[in-house]
Amino acid sequence: MSPWRRGKFLLEALGFLLAVGFLRLFSPEGASNLGGFLGRTIGPRLGITRRARQNLRLAFPEKTSPEIETIVRGMWDNLGRVAAEYPHLGRIAAADSDRVELVNIDDVRALPNGPTAGILVSAHLANWEILPVVAARTGIDMMGVVREPNNPYVRPLLERLRGIAGGERTDKGSRGAREAVQVLRNNRVLAMLIDQKMNTGISLPFFGAEAMTLVAPAQLALRFRCPLVPIRVERLGPARFRVEAQPPLVLPETTDRDAAVAQIMTELNRILENWIRERPEQWLWLHRRWPDSARRAGSP
Repeated sequence: MSPWRRGKFLLEALGFLLAVGFLRLFSPEGASNLGGFLGRTIGPRLGITRRARQNLRLAFPEKTSPEIETIVRGMWDNLGRVAAEYPHLGRIAAADSDRVELVNIDDVRALPNGPTAGILVSAHLANWEILPVVAARTGIDMMGVVREPNNPYVRPLLERLRGIAGGERTDKGSRGAREAVQVLRNNRVLAMLIDQKMNTGISLPFFGAEAMTLVAPAQLALRFRCPLVPIRVERLGPARFRVEAQPPLVLPETTDRDAAVAQIMTELNRILENWIRERPEQWLWLHRRWPDSARRAGSP
């Protein structure tokens, strides 16, 4: 690592520590409101927001420019809140807290006690970090698959912060894949966010355009013949959420494994799309979810 890059990472880690300490001075609602204000004030001016606008025009060609900008500001408001809520995850999802409404979670809690393991699939909606904490605080034996930050100095700080809040997580990649298989072999629950672009996935429809889609949830569900449960996190207000589990998908009975995987992931893409259409400002539109050619085609 070059000295310049190391210095940059160290400064980022210092800023992260200072921000966490500062945000802990506020209530969860106060920190969330501050993060929302900073997000919607600064975020729309950043260069990366151009990608969000392109994605939105591709997904919602019928929307006007003012409508797109409203969603963009809402997205940055939500993202700012997510960042500011990190130091308060434990308080937000505490067992005696009324900040998280749970819907059909008893069905998820019962998964490890059944004949097979279970897989939860969700997306970068509302505050996606709430799910592992809720699982830990409600007795669900779950491991979440996450993408760790690139900064090697921020990574252990974030891991410690997540650990204090609660919940078990593993990093994406080969090690995470091995641990995911072991989780299911041990009759536990695995959670995955499935809305990001995957270069090694398959191309399936998403908002009317082909998008590279993760296949691991379908492959694992078919391999272990275990329930595959969509679970949604929805923001209800500052530091307030609803976590709702939907009925498990019906797995296809076929010897054509590739066709079964495509069928399952197409249905999951449809479910995610419906969630996003209901609350588009709560999704992270900054992902490279579609090919550049598709996003540019939707730009004016």
